Parts: sequence; structure tokens; C-alpha cells
Amino acid sequence: MDRRCFVKSGVFALLALGRPPGFLTRSLLAQTTAAARKKTLICIFQRGAVDGLNMVIPFGDAAYYANRRATAIRAPSRAAENTAIDLDGFFGLHPSLSALHDLYGRNELAIVHAVGSPHPTRSHFEAQDFMETATPGMKSTRDGWLNRVLADTAHDCQCSGRRLEDGAAHAADHASGQVAMGGAAALRGIAMGSEMPRSMRGRAPTLAIADLDSFGVGGRDATMQDAFTRTYGSEAGTIIGSAADGAFEALQILKHADLARYRPAAGVNYPTTPFGRSLRQVAQLIKSGVGVEIAFVDIGGWDTHQAQGGVEGQLARRFDELARGIRALYDDLGDRMDDVVLMTMSEFGRTVHENGTGGTDHGHGTCMMVMGGPVRGGKVYGDWPGLQPEQLYERRDLDVTTDFRDLFAEVVRTHLGATSMDRIFPGYAIDPARARGVLRG
Repeated sequence: MDRRCFVKSGVFALLALGRPPGFLTRSLLAQTTAAARKKTLICIFQRGAVDGLNMVIPFGDAAYYANRRATAIRAPSRAAENTAIDLDGFFGLHPSLSALHDLYGRNELAIVHAVGSPHPTRSHFEAQDFMETATPGMKSTRDGWLNRVLADTAHDCQCSGRRLEDGAAHAADHASGQVAMGGAAALRGIAMGSEMPRSMRGRAPTLAIADLDSFGVGGRDATMQDAFTRTYGSEAGTIIGSAADGAFEALQILKHADLARYRPAAGVNYPTTPFGRSLRQVAQLIKSGVGVEIAFVDIGGWDTHQAQGGVEGQLARRFDELARGIRALYDDLGDRMDDVVLMTMSEFGRTVHENGTGGTDHGHGTCMMVMGGPVRGGKVYGDWPGLQPEQLYERRDLDVTTDFRDLFAEVVRTHLGATSMDRIFPGYAIDPARARGVLRG
């Protein structure tokens, strides 16, 4: 990370700590009025490698049951409870994901199976980095793919008083200090958490917010304010001055959005977990109209080496929290979901065969979900490779027939209007012919 990028990231990270100094007094809420119904992408990272074969069960493939005993989910049956929820006669949802089945029936949930990275690594850290930078096998990539999307789609930033039509030029101007990093620009990319995820890091301004309940309610500590001014207001000049301005402008926008008065829609109950709170606050930001275009949320606990369980157990509990959280967000946003696409992702899947401790080990292919008003749902997409030994990747894992970059590219091109695929996915030629068609054009 170069000095300018480090400085900018440091300034915006200060806001994630809660109660930052509040010495910007001008109201900037008017800047975001036109952004109230922006197109938004919500990314949920199932960090730890979810078992895609039990998330969306290929009950029509007999080899699934031949490889699994303790963790297998029974095929759909009207005569029995706690079976897979039939989707298309071949695939079924895990019963703990039942809260999402209605969305599938409404053609607003699509599933892409046998999706993942072509790289063979089974390391969580490497695979997560490769997915978040969208450059499998390249450890030198410094920025994240979502940050590059923000740079490419920053067509309406007016933080310098002029319109910039080229996303790459916009990012370069911000990086060089020629353009101030406005607060409205920073609010385009939000990560819920105390640290900025790799996929959101880069030259385009973004914010990491640990908790909106304590975010931006400070400004009472004059000593801290003075210290901040002395540190960032002198020799640092345009490099950090623009970053500080952008950070505090973002703070002012959020303060004037009156987030404290937010209440979820009637009947909506989020899980009382960090994941549920993060989704609730994503809904707050979207409904407040501050201009969020990309929101990123983590949910861990998917590394199920031991006692994974089947219909019940640790994996089932994770699915339940995931599904209830997503459905609460979906219902809370209501008709705003016409402008929202939500996409799940995970660094890789699990082995087809169970291990000796009732769990599954690091695998290869998995499945991802895409949902929202613009989604062409009610279908499981992808080429099913099969689970017979000769059909498996390295004779042990679900093979990958959809490169995750093709799915990501389809989503950001169709939904967010990204155009510079060569910049967003460097070293990989995006071919529209490989798109699965999960979004309505």
C-alpha cells in the first residue's frame, strides 16, 4: 500500500472506532437527496468455506448419499419432516434455509452451483484474498475488486464542483489529490465492521462502520478535535486533508440523516447477533437515502471440520441465522429491493466425502445465492459436474464450472453499470457469453 492510500485508509478507519471528532458543521444532506434510490449491491461473505452441497443439496445425484452418512439431508418427501426443500426435482434447499424458499418461488432468488475459484489452494487466507481481489493466484494485487467497481462507476461525483464521466480518471484524480474525497463519495461503499475487508480496500473512498448506534455522535471532545486538526491539517496538505474532509463530510451526512429514529418495518425481526445487527444497519443506510451503492457484510462460522451435523447441528444453525437475517433485510427494505441485488459468496466449498469426525474438510466448488428485484430467480444455474469419483476435482471435491469472476462481472455490469471489466478483473478476459443470465438485462 502506498503512502497516499495508507493515509486515506487510516482517516476513514478512525470513524469505525465510533465517536469521532465533529468539527465539520455544514449540512451536506442535500447532496444525497438524488441518491435516495440508487442501485445497491449487498455482498455477504460466508467466511470459512460453506458446505455448498448441504446449502443446496443435489439430492438427484445418488453419489451425494453414497459419500455422506451423518451429514446427508434426505430427499424431499411429503411424508417426512426435516427433508430438503425441493427446488427443481434435482436440487433442494437445506430446511434451515426455509425463510428464503418463498423468494425462490417468487423468482427473486437464483442459485449458482458448482461456482468458485479455478485456483487449487485450500488455504482460507489465500482463497479469501484471491476472491476479494478477484485475481486468483496473484498475491501482489493490492486493491479489492469492489473498490475497483466503485472507481469505475463513480460517474456522478461532484466533490470538485464538476462532473467526471470516466471512473478510472475519477479514481486517479482522487488519488493524486486533485479532487477532494467528498463525504457522499465515501458513503457509496460501506463495510459493516471495525476493519475494512480486502475487497473494499483501494483508492476509491469507502467507510468501515462497526456500529451505527455509536457512529458519529461525538464531537464533544475539543482536545481530541484540536489534536486531530494539528495532526492532519498542516504539512500533510492535500494528501490527507482531502481524506479528512471526506471522512467528516460523511459523518455530517449520517448525522443529518437522523438514523437514531430508524425502526424496522412492522413485523420484521432481525437475528440478535452481530450479523443480524449489521444487516439491520445496512437497511438503515439504504432507507435513509445517503447513497450507498455497495455494502459488505461478513458472517463466519462455516469451517465445519467436526460435528457439522445434518438437519440439525452447527451448520444448520448457521444457515438459520443467515436465512432469517437475509429475509428480515429483504422484508425491511420492501419495494426498495427493486433496486437492490444481494449476493452471497464463500472462498471455496467442502469435500464431498465426510471425514472421520462427522465433518467435511476444505474443498473446491460451492454454491452462491443472488437475490433481489432485478434477479431472474426461481432457478439453479450452472453446469452440474456430477459427484462420481471420476467427475470430482482431484477425485475429492465438487468441480468448478462457473468461475466466480464471471458471476461477479455479470452482477456489477448489469446492476451497477460497470464497464471496465479489464480493470475490475485484471488478467481475466470477461466474456459475456459465459454469463449465467441471473439478472434481467
